[in-house]
Amino acid sequence: MDRGDVTWRGYWPAAPTPFDTEGRLDEDAWRALLRLYLAQGVHGVLVNGSTGEWFSQTPDERRSVARIAVEEIGGRIPVVVGVTAYTPGEAARLARHAADIGADGALATPPPYVHPSPAETLAFYTEVCAATDLPFMVYNWPRGVAVDMAADQDLIRRLCDIDTVVAVKDSTGDWLRMLTTVESVGDRVRVFGSFLHRRGLAVLLGIGGDGNIDGGALGAPFAVPYYEAVRAGDRETARHWADRYTALSSALVNPDYSGRFASPVPQLKAAMALLGQPGGTVRPPLLPVTDPDALAAIERAVKAAGLPEAPTAEAR
Repeated sequence: MDRGDVTWRGYWPAAPTPFDTEGRLDEDAWRALLRLYLAQGVHGVLVNGSTGEWFSQTPDERRSVARIAVEEIGGRIPVVVGVTAYTPGEAARLARHAADIGADGALATPPPYVHPSPAETLAFYTEVCAATDLPFMVYNWPRGVAVDMAADQDLIRRLCDIDTVVAVKDSTGDWLRMLTTVESVGDRVRVFGSFLHRRGLAVLLGIGGDGNIDGGALGAPFAVPYYEAVRAGDRETARHWADRYTALSSALVNPDYSGRFASPVPQLKAAMALLGQPGGTVRPPLLPVTDPDALAAIERAVKAAGLPEAPTAEAR
């Protein structure tokens, strides 16, 4: 497989998993959120990633979240399932389930906490990718796993040699390293990174790159038309939407992907609640945002960006 075997591009939510106040998976809210994403015109959805709080779910819950996503939106836009785990066996089992339910692909970071060496990282992905024929997305997430694979482009290239690897999600905090990934492997695999700004526009129209996978997709009203303008080669329109998105993102998120007013997922769900979006609440170890000053700051950022409330249409 290579980048030509998938059509993955554009703006994708890394979807949060809605929990109710008792900590249970809120299936109705989850289905409503998936329909909202369709109504917003996003180009794909990642479920059970970091934003989806995979770490606080049981394996059965992760399977339920993935199954519901495929039921609701499968066949209309790509659904890629996060299978990150501490061992390759566990990740492989989740990948096989994703294949069984008809997901379009799977994604994983290196094992969290482990700090694997390049050889161990390559062995992990080799085993997980061999578990299914699903197209696979390698996820570089140094903030979450304390290993920045983009610092070792030889490793990135060797990972992209694995037969089913068709994409890299490079969320390094070092933008120039992300550009190196585009230059290094972008001719062979899809690269999702940080492109939603004027510098990113220049890269997309010049060097390459394919899209953003964004925690929660608060910026969908700006990012979706941005990527449509990029696809059409309309620089002026793309710059307009890039500036709108950048203003929102910089008001809420630090350059290292931490939240300005709370942990990223609680901050996201607080903002979603302000917009009437069905994000639910978080699960321990995360805590909901309750500080009045933080909530007021999040509300100011959302209002200043001019974000609309959730549309009533269920799908595009």
